Amino acid sequence: MNNQKKTIYLSPPHLNGKEISFIKNAIDSNWIAPLGPHVDQFENEMANYIGIDYATALSSGTAALHLALKLVGVKKGDYVFCSDLTFVATVNAIKYLNAKPIFIDSEESSWNMCPKSLEMGFDKYDPKAVIVTDLYGQSADYNSITEVSNNFETPIIEDAAESLGAEYNDRKCGSFGDISILSFNGNKIITTSGGGMLLSNNEYYITKAKKLASQSREDAIHYEHKQIGYNYRMSNILAALGRAQLKSLNSYVQKRRNIFEYYYNNLKEIDNITFMPEIKHGKSSRWLSVVLLNDKTHNQIEHIIKCFENENIEARPIWKPMHLQPIFSGTPFYHSSLNPLSKTFFEHGLCLPSGSNLTKNDMNRIIDILIKNINDNIG
Repeated sequence: MNNQKKTIYLSPPHLNGKEISFIKNAIDSNWIAPLGPHVDQFENEMANYIGIDYATALSSGTAALHLALKLVGVKKGDYVFCSDLTFVATVNAIKYLNAKPIFIDSEESSWNMCPKSLEMGFDKYDPKAVIVTDLYGQSADYNSITEVSNNFETPIIEDAAESLGAEYNDRKCGSFGDISILSFNGNKIITTSGGGMLLSNNEYYITKAKKLASQSREDAIHYEHKQIGYNYRMSNILAALGRAQLKSLNSYVQKRRNIFEYYYNNLKEIDNITFMPEIKHGKSSRWLSVVLLNDKTHNQIEHIIKCFENENIEARPIWKPMHLQPIFSGTPFYHSSLNPLSKTFFEHGLCLPSGSNLTKNDMNRIIDILIKNINDNIG
Protein backbone atom coordinates (compact mmCIF):
# COMPACT_ATOMS: atom_id res chain seq x y z
CA MET A 1 0.00 0.00 0.00
CA ASN A 2 1.35 3.42 -0.99
CA ASN A 3 1.20 5.76 2.01
CA GLN A 4 3.01 8.62 0.28
CA LYS A 5 1.27 11.89 0.98
CA LYS A 6 -0.20 13.96 -1.82
CA THR A 7 2.28 16.42 -3.34
CA ILE A 8 1.26 20.06 -3.05
CA TYR A 9 3.08 22.46 -5.35
CA LEU A 10 3.61 26.17 -4.80
CA SER A 11 1.66 27.34 -7.86
CA PRO A 12 0.93 24.56 -10.35
CA PRO A 13 -0.97 24.91 -13.63
CA HIS A 14 -4.75 24.66 -13.26
CA LEU A 15 -6.50 23.32 -16.35
CA ASN A 16 -10.17 24.10 -16.82
CA GLY A 17 -11.07 21.38 -19.35
CA LYS A 18 -11.41 23.73 -22.33
CA GLU A 19 -7.75 23.49 -23.36
CA ILE A 20 -8.06 20.29 -25.41
CA SER A 21 -10.72 21.68 -27.75
CA PHE A 22 -8.72 24.86 -28.37
CA ILE A 23 -5.50 22.97 -29.01
CA LYS A 24 -7.32 20.44 -31.20
CA ASN A 25 -8.64 23.32 -33.29
CA ALA A 26 -5.08 24.59 -33.79
CA ILE A 27 -3.85 21.13 -34.78
CA ASP A 28 -6.83 20.40 -37.05
CA SER A 29 -6.21 23.68 -38.88
CA ASN A 30 -2.52 22.73 -39.30
CA TRP A 31 -1.51 26.04 -37.67
CA ILE A 32 1.12 24.62 -35.36
CA ALA A 33 4.09 26.83 -36.26
CA PRO A 34 4.68 30.26 -34.72
CA LEU A 35 1.86 32.71 -35.41
CA GLY A 36 -1.63 31.88 -36.61
CA PRO A 37 -5.24 32.83 -35.86
CA HIS A 38 -5.11 31.85 -32.18
CA VAL A 39 -2.15 34.20 -31.68
CA ASP A 40 -4.12 37.10 -33.15
CA GLN A 41 -7.18 36.28 -31.07
CA PHE A 42 -5.19 35.78 -27.86
CA GLU A 43 -3.58 39.18 -28.33
CA ASN A 44 -6.95 40.85 -28.91
CA GLU A 45 -8.66 39.08 -26.02
CA MET A 46 -5.87 39.86 -23.57
CA ALA A 47 -5.70 43.51 -24.66
CA ASN A 48 -9.46 43.78 -24.15
CA TYR A 49 -9.19 42.16 -20.72
CA ILE A 50 -6.41 44.50 -19.61
CA GLY A 51 -8.07 47.55 -21.16
CA ILE A 52 -5.21 48.49 -23.48
CA ASP A 53 -5.07 49.06 -27.22
CA TYR A 54 -2.33 46.79 -28.55
CA ALA A 55 -0.54 43.55 -27.63
CA THR A 56 1.88 41.04 -29.08
CA ALA A 57 2.27 37.46 -27.86
CA LEU A 58 5.86 36.34 -27.30
CA SER A 59 7.89 33.35 -26.21
CA SER A 60 8.38 34.56 -22.62
CA GLY A 61 7.99 37.48 -20.25
CA THR A 62 11.76 37.91 -20.35
CA ALA A 63 11.63 38.33 -24.14
CA ALA A 64 8.93 40.96 -23.62
CA LEU A 65 11.14 42.85 -21.16
CA HIS A 66 14.08 42.71 -23.57
CA LEU A 67 12.00 44.14 -26.41
CA ALA A 68 10.39 46.77 -24.14
CA LEU A 69 13.82 48.12 -23.23
CA LYS A 70 14.87 48.24 -26.88
CA LEU A 71 11.64 50.03 -27.83
CA VAL A 72 12.26 52.88 -25.38
CA GLY A 73 15.80 53.24 -26.72
CA VAL A 74 17.94 51.64 -24.01
CA LYS A 75 21.48 51.11 -25.26
CA LYS A 76 24.87 50.10 -23.95
CA GLY A 77 25.88 52.17 -20.92
CA ASP A 78 22.39 53.60 -20.26
CA TYR A 79 20.99 53.51 -16.73
CA VAL A 80 17.72 51.72 -15.98
CA PHE A 81 15.99 51.90 -12.59
CA CYS A 82 14.27 48.70 -11.49
CA SER A 83 12.62 47.17 -8.47
CA ASP A 84 15.10 45.59 -6.08
CA LEU A 85 12.62 42.97 -4.91
CA THR A 86 11.99 41.02 -8.09
CA PHE A 87 12.94 37.90 -10.02
CA VAL A 88 16.31 38.05 -11.73
CA ALA A 89 14.79 38.06 -15.24
CA THR A 90 13.85 41.73 -14.73
CA VAL A 91 17.51 42.66 -14.40
CA ASN A 92 18.85 40.13 -16.90
CA ALA A 93 16.91 41.90 -19.64
CA ILE A 94 18.76 45.12 -18.79
CA LYS A 95 22.10 43.35 -18.96
CA TYR A 96 21.24 41.81 -22.35
CA LEU A 97 21.61 45.35 -23.70
CA ASN A 98 24.78 46.05 -21.71
CA ALA A 99 22.87 48.72 -19.84
CA LYS A 100 23.37 49.48 -16.14
CA PRO A 101 20.68 48.62 -13.56
CA ILE A 102 20.04 50.81 -10.53
CA PHE A 103 18.03 49.09 -7.77
CA ILE A 104 15.15 50.81 -5.98
CA ASP A 105 13.90 49.58 -2.59
CA SER A 106 10.39 48.51 -1.63
CA GLU A 107 7.76 50.39 0.33
CA GLU A 108 5.82 48.97 3.28
CA SER A 109 2.29 49.54 1.95
CA SER A 110 2.63 47.41 -1.19
CA TRP A 111 6.11 45.80 -1.00
CA ASN A 112 6.65 47.23 -4.48
CA MET A 113 8.88 50.07 -5.66
CA CYS A 114 9.14 52.90 -3.14
CA PRO A 115 8.38 56.32 -4.71
CA LYS A 116 10.62 58.12 -2.19
CA SER A 117 13.54 55.82 -2.98
CA LEU A 118 12.83 56.36 -6.68
CA GLU A 119 13.16 60.12 -6.20
CA MET A 120 16.49 59.58 -4.47
CA GLY A 121 17.73 57.71 -7.52
CA PHE A 122 16.66 60.52 -9.84
CA ASP A 123 18.68 62.97 -7.74
CA LYS A 124 21.87 61.33 -9.04
CA TYR A 125 21.05 59.43 -12.25
CA ASP A 126 19.28 60.13 -15.50
CA PRO A 127 17.83 56.73 -16.44
CA LYS A 128 16.46 55.75 -19.82
CA ALA A 129 13.58 53.81 -18.24
CA VAL A 130 12.05 52.65 -14.95
CA ILE A 131 11.02 48.98 -14.65
CA VAL A 132 8.42 48.53 -11.92
CA THR A 133 7.65 44.97 -10.80
CA ASP A 134 4.14 44.22 -9.53
CA LEU A 135 5.11 41.71 -6.86
CA TYR A 136 3.25 38.48 -6.04
CA GLY A 137 0.01 39.62 -7.66
CA GLN A 138 -0.03 43.18 -6.34
CA SER A 139 0.05 46.52 -8.13
CA ALA A 140 2.63 49.13 -7.29
CA ASP A 141 1.63 52.68 -6.30
CA TYR A 142 1.41 53.98 -9.85
CA ASN A 143 -0.11 57.31 -8.81
CA SER A 144 3.11 58.28 -7.04
CA ILE A 145 5.56 56.41 -9.28
CA THR A 146 4.08 57.89 -12.45
CA GLU A 147 4.20 61.39 -10.98
CA VAL A 148 7.89 61.00 -10.15
CA SER A 149 8.78 59.47 -13.52
CA ASN A 150 6.78 62.07 -15.45
CA ASN A 151 8.65 64.84 -13.67
CA PHE A 152 11.83 63.47 -15.23
CA GLU A 153 10.19 62.50 -18.55
CA THR A 154 11.22 58.88 -18.09
CA PRO A 155 9.08 56.02 -19.45
CA ILE A 156 7.76 53.28 -17.20
CA ILE A 157 7.96 49.61 -18.14
CA GLU A 158 5.45 47.70 -16.02
CA ASP A 159 6.64 44.19 -15.19
CA ALA A 160 3.23 42.64 -14.55
CA ALA A 161 4.52 39.08 -14.94
CA GLU A 162 3.21 38.16 -11.47
CA SER A 163 0.09 40.32 -11.37
CA LEU A 164 -2.28 39.38 -14.19
CA GLY A 165 -5.80 39.86 -12.85
CA ALA A 166 -4.82 42.39 -10.17
CA GLU A 167 -6.24 45.93 -10.08
CA TYR A 168 -5.36 49.41 -8.89
CA ASN A 169 -7.78 52.33 -8.99
CA ASP A 170 -10.20 50.20 -11.04
CA ARG A 171 -7.58 49.51 -13.72
CA LYS A 172 -5.98 46.17 -14.48
CA CYS A 173 -2.31 45.56 -13.91
CA GLY A 174 -0.62 45.57 -17.28
CA SER A 175 -2.19 48.91 -18.21
CA PHE A 176 0.03 51.29 -16.21
CA GLY A 177 3.31 51.34 -18.10
CA ASP A 178 4.20 53.12 -21.30
CA ILE A 179 4.91 49.48 -22.12
CA SER A 180 3.81 46.54 -19.96
CA ILE A 181 4.71 42.88 -19.97
CA LEU A 182 2.99 39.66 -18.88
CA SER A 183 4.25 36.12 -18.29
CA PHE A 184 2.37 32.87 -18.89
CA ASN A 185 5.04 30.61 -17.41
CA GLY A 186 3.83 27.32 -15.94
CA ASN A 187 3.62 28.71 -12.39
CA LYS A 188 1.60 31.83 -13.29
CA ILE A 189 -2.10 32.32 -12.63
CA ILE A 190 -2.85 31.28 -16.22
CA THR A 191 -0.30 29.54 -18.40
CA THR A 192 0.67 28.79 -21.97
CA SER A 193 3.38 26.49 -20.53
CA GLY A 194 5.93 29.08 -21.59
CA GLY A 195 5.11 32.46 -23.04
CA GLY A 196 4.62 36.15 -22.47
CA MET A 197 3.08 39.28 -23.90
CA LEU A 198 4.00 42.90 -24.49
CA LEU A 199 1.25 45.54 -24.27
CA SER A 200 0.98 49.27 -24.96
CA ASN A 201 -1.39 52.03 -26.05
CA ASN A 202 1.39 53.11 -28.41
CA GLU A 203 0.77 51.37 -31.75
CA TYR A 204 4.32 52.04 -32.95
CA TYR A 205 5.79 50.11 -30.02
CA ILE A 206 3.73 47.00 -30.75
CA THR A 207 4.27 47.15 -34.51
CA LYS A 208 8.01 47.48 -33.95
CA ALA A 209 7.99 44.69 -31.34
CA LYS A 210 6.30 42.28 -33.75
CA LYS A 211 8.97 42.97 -36.34
CA LEU A 212 11.86 42.60 -33.89
CA ALA A 213 10.35 39.38 -32.56
CA SER A 214 10.17 37.93 -36.08
CA GLN A 215 13.88 38.23 -36.93
CA SER A 216 13.35 41.83 -38.11
CA ARG A 217 12.33 40.68 -41.55
CA GLU A 218 11.54 43.51 -43.94
CA ASP A 219 8.38 43.63 -46.05
CA ALA A 220 9.90 42.07 -49.14
CA ILE A 221 9.25 38.92 -51.14
CA HIS A 222 12.75 37.70 -50.34
CA TYR A 223 14.33 37.60 -46.89
CA GLU A 224 15.57 41.15 -46.30
CA HIS A 225 17.06 42.23 -42.96
CA LYS A 226 18.35 45.68 -42.00
CA GLN A 227 18.73 45.17 -38.25
CA ILE A 228 19.24 42.38 -35.74
CA GLY A 229 16.05 40.59 -34.78
CA TYR A 230 14.95 37.78 -32.47
CA ASN A 231 12.94 34.57 -32.58
CA TYR A 232 10.50 35.65 -29.89
CA ARG A 233 6.99 35.01 -31.27
CA MET A 234 4.48 32.67 -29.63
CA SER A 235 3.24 29.55 -31.39
CA ASN A 236 -0.37 29.13 -32.43
CA ILE A 237 -0.74 26.04 -30.21
CA LEU A 238 0.44 27.87 -27.09
CA ALA A 239 -1.83 30.80 -27.89
CA ALA A 240 -4.75 28.37 -28.16
CA LEU A 241 -3.88 27.10 -24.68
CA GLY A 242 -3.73 30.69 -23.44
CA ARG A 243 -7.15 31.52 -24.88
CA ALA A 244 -8.69 28.57 -23.04
CA GLN A 245 -6.95 29.56 -19.80
CA LEU A 246 -8.04 33.19 -20.10
CA LYS A 247 -11.67 32.10 -19.82
CA SER A 248 -10.99 31.03 -16.22
CA LEU A 249 -8.80 33.95 -15.16
CA ASN A 250 -11.41 35.76 -13.08
CA SER A 251 -12.40 32.58 -11.25
CA TYR A 252 -8.73 31.72 -10.61
CA VAL A 253 -8.16 35.19 -9.12
CA GLN A 254 -11.13 34.73 -6.80
CA LYS A 255 -9.95 31.26 -5.79
CA ARG A 256 -6.48 32.59 -4.92
CA ARG A 257 -7.98 35.46 -2.96
CA ASN A 258 -10.10 32.93 -1.07
CA ILE A 259 -6.99 30.87 -0.34
CA PHE A 260 -5.25 33.93 1.07
CA GLU A 261 -8.28 34.69 3.26
CA TYR A 262 -8.33 31.13 4.57
CA TYR A 263 -4.67 31.32 5.52
CA TYR A 264 -5.21 34.74 7.07
CA ASN A 265 -8.22 33.70 9.15
CA ASN A 266 -6.41 30.63 10.48
CA LEU A 267 -3.05 32.23 11.17
CA LYS A 268 -3.75 35.86 12.10
CA GLU A 269 -3.81 35.21 15.86
CA ILE A 270 -0.32 33.73 15.88
CA ASP A 271 2.32 36.01 17.39
CA ASN A 272 4.91 37.54 15.08
CA ILE A 273 3.25 36.56 11.81
CA THR A 274 2.12 39.22 9.34
CA PHE A 275 0.72 38.98 5.83
CA MET A 276 1.60 40.83 2.67
CA PRO A 277 -0.73 43.86 2.73
CA GLU A 278 -3.11 44.90 -0.02
CA ILE A 279 -2.38 48.31 -1.49
CA LYS A 280 -5.00 51.00 -0.85
CA HIS A 281 -7.44 51.29 -3.78
CA GLY A 282 -6.07 48.02 -5.14
CA LYS A 283 -7.15 44.40 -5.50
CA SER A 284 -4.36 41.85 -5.40
CA SER A 285 -4.73 38.64 -7.40
CA ARG A 286 -2.87 36.95 -4.52
CA TRP A 287 -0.87 34.99 -7.07
CA LEU A 288 1.08 33.84 -4.02
CA SER A 289 0.06 34.03 -0.37
CA VAL A 290 3.07 35.50 1.41
CA VAL A 291 3.74 35.86 5.14
CA LEU A 292 6.47 37.33 7.30
CA LEU A 293 7.64 35.27 10.27
CA ASN A 294 9.04 38.24 12.12
CA ASP A 295 10.85 36.33 14.88
CA LYS A 296 12.45 33.80 12.53
CA THR A 297 15.75 34.20 10.73
CA HIS A 298 16.18 33.33 7.09
CA ASN A 299 17.99 30.14 8.09
CA GLN A 300 15.06 29.17 10.30
CA ILE A 301 12.66 29.82 7.44
CA GLU A 302 14.76 27.61 5.19
CA HIS A 303 14.42 24.92 7.85
CA ILE A 304 10.62 25.32 7.76
CA ILE A 305 10.70 25.01 3.97
CA LYS A 306 12.65 21.75 4.31
CA CYS A 307 10.06 20.48 6.79
CA PHE A 308 7.37 21.21 4.20
CA GLU A 309 9.48 19.42 1.59
CA ASN A 310 9.64 16.34 3.84
CA GLU A 311 5.84 16.33 3.71
CA ASN A 312 5.77 16.65 -0.11
CA ILE A 313 4.77 20.32 0.08
CA GLU A 314 6.53 23.02 -1.91
CA ALA A 315 7.09 26.39 -0.20
CA ARG A 316 9.61 29.09 -1.05
CA PRO A 317 11.38 32.07 0.48
CA ILE A 318 10.63 35.54 -0.84
CA TRP A 319 12.77 36.66 -3.78
CA LYS A 320 16.31 37.43 -2.76
CA PRO A 321 16.74 41.17 -3.47
CA MET A 322 18.83 42.05 -6.47
CA HIS A 323 21.29 44.17 -4.47
CA LEU A 324 22.18 41.01 -2.48
CA GLN A 325 22.75 38.84 -5.56
CA PRO A 326 26.45 38.04 -6.11
CA ILE A 327 26.20 38.71 -9.84
CA PHE A 328 25.08 42.31 -9.17
CA SER A 329 27.45 43.06 -6.31
CA GLY A 330 28.33 46.76 -6.17
CA THR A 331 25.30 47.90 -8.20
CA PRO A 332 23.86 51.19 -6.86
CA PHE A 333 20.84 50.68 -4.58
CA TYR A 334 18.53 53.39 -3.23
CA HIS A 335 16.42 53.02 -0.10
CA SER A 336 14.63 55.72 1.88
CA SER A 337 14.38 53.68 5.11
CA LEU A 338 17.39 53.12 7.36
CA ASN A 339 17.13 49.35 6.92
CA PRO A 340 16.22 48.32 3.36
CA LEU A 341 12.74 46.82 3.35
CA SER A 342 13.52 44.43 0.52
CA LYS A 343 16.20 42.83 2.72
CA THR A 344 13.81 42.62 5.67
CA PHE A 345 11.12 40.95 3.56
CA PHE A 346 13.64 38.44 2.26
CA GLU A 347 15.00 37.63 5.72
CA HIS A 348 11.57 36.90 7.21
CA GLY A 349 9.39 36.02 4.21
CA LEU A 350 7.72 32.74 3.29
CA CYS A 351 5.62 31.98 0.20
CA LEU A 352 2.89 29.41 0.91
CA PRO A 353 1.32 27.08 -1.66
CA SER A 354 -1.29 29.13 -3.51
CA GLY A 355 -2.49 27.16 -6.52
CA SER A 356 -6.09 27.83 -7.48
CA ASN A 357 -6.79 24.08 -7.30
CA LEU A 358 -5.93 23.80 -3.57
CA THR A 359 -8.55 22.09 -1.42
CA LYS A 360 -9.51 22.94 2.15
CA ASN A 361 -7.83 19.71 3.28
CA ASP A 362 -4.65 20.81 1.50
CA MET A 363 -4.70 24.17 3.24
CA ASN A 364 -5.40 22.64 6.65
CA ARG A 365 -2.44 20.33 6.16
CA ILE A 366 -0.22 23.31 5.26
CA ILE A 367 -1.47 25.37 8.20
CA ASP A 368 -0.90 22.55 10.70
CA ILE A 369 2.68 22.04 9.55
CA LEU A 370 3.40 25.77 9.60
CA ILE A 371 1.98 26.25 13.11
CA LYS A 372 3.96 23.28 14.43
CA ASN A 373 7.19 24.69 12.99
CA ILE A 374 6.48 28.23 14.16
CA ASN A 375 6.02 26.92 17.69
CA ASP A 376 9.10 24.69 17.56
CA ASN A 377 12.35 26.18 18.81
CA ILE A 378 14.23 25.93 15.52
CA GLY A 379 18.01 26.12 15.73
